[in-house]
Amino acid sequence: MATSIRYRDDTETLTTRWITLGQACKLLGVNESTLRRWADAGHARSFRTPGGHRRFSEEDLRAMMSGHGSSTREPFTSIGQVALTRIRRRLQRGRNQTWYSNLGEDDRDQARNYGRRLVGLVTEYLTKGSRRTELLDQARDILHDYGALMFRDGLSLRDVLEGFTFFRKRLDEAAREEAQKNDFTADEVLEMWEHLSNLADQELLSVAESYDEAAMATPTPARQ
Repeated sequence: MATSIRYRDDTETLTTRWITLGQACKLLGVNESTLRRWADAGHARSFRTPGGHRRFSEEDLRAMMSGHGSSTREPFTSIGQVALTRIRRRLQRGRNQTWYSNLGEDDRDQARNYGRRLVGLVTEYLTKGSRRTELLDQARDILHDYGALMFRDGLSLRDVLEGFTFFRKRLDEAAREEAQKNDFTADEVLEMWEHLSNLADQELLSVAESYDEAAMATPTPARQ
């Protein structure tokens, strides 16, 4: 259970910076119901003011952000691994993956590497709210390189987008599975889909932009 402190009159409480629920949610990048659940499970110290408002230990929250605090058992962290397992299985089957079969062997390895990096980044994006801008830039860079790779191998824009959709669908499936398995609240599901959709939209734009850039940089054959 969370530490319940009615009055801040002990040494630990006096030396700890306590912040509001809204400030704590902004710091962690999660919604209020998620943070309340973590506090109720004892993952971060909190207390209620005489007026009934929650206050959270900023020190504990920052430790959670850096990975040194009590485990929150946040189900978002397993989405990436579930998605990777699904991706490997589908690629091993090789059915209806035209975009993948049209790649050279070396570039298949590179495409798989892009996929692993992207899926790992998605997990961080969902769990580390303070780094989302930085992680979004990293995702754009990965997809920019992916688009250029596909163009270099002579794949059409349709093939490029088919490959992107393949990875996105596996992430969506993993997210749905984790939401059901961990009994997410409606707010948590909404938060997760908003973050995933925003990330995917920006990635899709990056893929299209890189493909267009590569196409424009390619000399047009002179007419005979």
